[in-house]
Amino acid sequence: MTEVSDKYREFWQYLSQEQKDLILEGQYLMNNIIKSNAYHFKDYSFLVFPFAKAYEGFLKQLFKDMKFISHLDYISDHLRLGKLMSPNLEGKLGERSLFKKMRESVTRDFAERVWTTWKLGRNQIFHYYPHNIKAVSFEEAEKIIGQIINAMEEAYIKLKVKS
Repeated sequence: MTEVSDKYREFWQYLSQEQKDLILEGQYLMNNIIKSNAYHFKDYSFLVFPFAKAYEGFLKQLFKDMKFISHLDYISDHLRLGKLMSPNLEGKLGERSLFKKMRESVTRDFAERVWTTWKLGRNQIFHYYPHNIKAVSFEEAEKIIGQIINAMEEAYIKLKVKS
C-alpha cells in the first residue's frame, strides 16, 4: 500500500471501532473471499452492506458532533437519516433538514454527493421491488463501496476538520 495521508489517518481515527470493523470485514470479504473467484454470484449487493452500515453510523456520529442532530437523535431507534437528508424534504423539514444544514455549511454539491451516496449505497441496494430486482455486479459493488468511502472522507474533511 502507498503512503497514507495525514488526513486519511485523522479520518480513520475518527471512526468508531464498530465502523472500522465493518469496513475491515467488508474489505476482507472483497479481497480474500470474493476475488478468489471460487463462486460467481448473480448479485454482489451483500458486499456493499458493511460499508453502507458504516456510512450510516459515521454520518450519525458526524452529524451529532456537528450539532446537526442531538444526542437523543443519535441514540434513537427512530431517527430516519435518509428522510432527514433528502433534498426533496428540505422545505417540509425546515431546520431539521440535514440536507439544508450540509448545504449551508459546505455547498449544495457536497450535500447532494452525501445524499446520492446514501441512495446508491443503501436505498438502491437494500430495497426489493418485484418489478425491478437490481442485481449488482462485482465491479458495480466496488464502485459503490469506493463512493461510500470517498463520501465519508470528504464529509469528515469538509464538516469536521474545517469546523
